Amino acid sequence: MSDLLRMEIFDCIAAVARPVHDFGDEFMTDDATAAMGLRAGFAPGRGFYCRGRFGVLGEAPAAVVQSVQGFLGPDLVATGWRAGRPVMPAEEAAACYAQAVRAWGRTHIPADVDVEHFNGLAQRLIDAADADSLPLFAGWRAQPAPGDDPVGAAMQRIHVLREHRGACHLAAVRLSGLSAREAMVVNLGVEEATHYGWREPDPAAAALVPQWQRAERLTDELQAPLYATLTARQRAEFAQLVEGLTSAQIS
Repeated sequence: MSDLLRMEIFDCIAAVARPVHDFGDEFMTDDATAAMGLRAGFAPGRGFYCRGRFGVLGEAPAAVVQSVQGFLGPDLVATGWRAGRPVMPAEEAAACYAQAVRAWGRTHIPADVDVEHFNGLAQRLIDAADADSLPLFAGWRAQPAPGDDPVGAAMQRIHVLREHRGACHLAAVRLSGLSAREAMVVNLGVEEATHYGWREPDPAAAALVPQWQRAERLTDELQAPLYATLTARQRAEFAQLVEGLTSAQIS
């Protein structure tokens, strides 16, 4: 088999991690997504994002939501979660957010991508995941994906895989001796960390960089069992499909 048709586990993880993260981030921060929240009855702000994304956790206190998601500043999460509470119950908000995920995918996933093949491989990864200690991922995995909307379902699976890596990364960050705040500053810098809700974070000390790099490696290791369920050829195909699916990222 040609090397181009084979891919080792960690090579595949490295190839898909950033596109999956960034494509999901484009959805979350797009004005079109915010407009969907407004049409659903949410006020401008973070209510739709927080209530929708974290609604799979049920009617949890804001502090519990914060502990599960980790990487956003606590004031941002608490404000958004509480603002969205009067609009609709958590379960309904999660379903509404899933509809927005699928609608965004139908607009942004290129028409020439084999989404049926992507869905088959992505679902194998999702089904193979051990969700213990990953409640946000578990909640999104439990959200039904429609059988009659393969493009929307592909976007929903991108979102679920993104939640899996995010949850694994939070665990890896803490295991590496970093707080979520420190990890955000090391990864993104003070200005971007502030954008994500951390108030006046201190600049990252150079000594923290190796710990963050260790967290990245641990995250890959936590995801490896998923990708071990695919053959080397399937991993290569999956990486190519992710590349094609996410190629229309908004600049």
